[in-house]
Amino acid sequence: MLRSQAPSPPHRSWRAGRRRARSVSSSIPCASCSPPDPIGTLEKVAAIGYREVEYGGGGYDKMDHAALRKAMDRLGLKCPSIHVGYEALAADLGAVVRMAKTLGADTIVLPWLTPAMRDPEGFKRLIGDFNRWAGQLKQAGLGFAYHNHDFEFTVKAPDGRSLFDMLVADGDPALVKIELDLFWTIAAGEDAKAVIKRLPGRIYAYHVKDRTADGKMVSVGAGVVDFADIFALNKQAGVKHLYVENDQAPAPYLPDIKASFDHLRRIGA
Repeated sequence: MLRSQAPSPPHRSWRAGRRRARSVSSSIPCASCSPPDPIGTLEKVAAIGYREVEYGGGGYDKMDHAALRKAMDRLGLKCPSIHVGYEALAADLGAVVRMAKTLGADTIVLPWLTPAMRDPEGFKRLIGDFNRWAGQLKQAGLGFAYHNHDFEFTVKAPDGRSLFDMLVADGDPALVKIELDLFWTIAAGEDAKAVIKRLPGRIYAYHVKDRTADGKMVSVGAGVVDFADIFALNKQAGVKHLYVENDQAPAPYLPDIKASFDHLRRIGA
């Protein structure tokens, strides 16, 4: 999956601390950035107006990262973060660091845990891995963040704590940041603003996905989520990037991310 971020208007800086994140981003389902034409996808994303991309899935880890970086440099695109699975982090952290630095990323995001990894007792041990990897990545000049779905809120330990509660309590707050997926947070029955208020300074980025009243994922602005209200907390959250994503966007995908881009610009994100 390729996620791309929009720029501010010329000569304006969107930085955390001004109620706005540094950038707005959008994501494209994996198939659209897979071979044979990932460079063409980058060109189309840049033409919409995006200026940052986040890579994840779609076989990007096997692509020519130097070629992707060369294309991004030509197009004026940056890649602040990349998604890397648990197995890849456990197998060869050095390779992950090299890939990130080639792409110009400053943060590694763990995007998913398989159902077998969601047992509360096992999750305690995983948090230990997160803390260890985050420390090692810091030494390499990189950050670490965890990306949620709904299960982190719905799976509970015997003491009543959710996996998300455990992550917030036991993850090193200085090292383990959160890439908060707003759609899945809301889908789990959580109040997104209440979650954000629990995490001052700990949110690296949002995944910005809209949803209809009946729970369907749609382009930003086509659903019922009040993003302007949520983004009023950006300074408190410390969020740096807004990654727009639609896991269920219909092909050819690009009209969906353009609609999201246009809506976010209208609300001043």
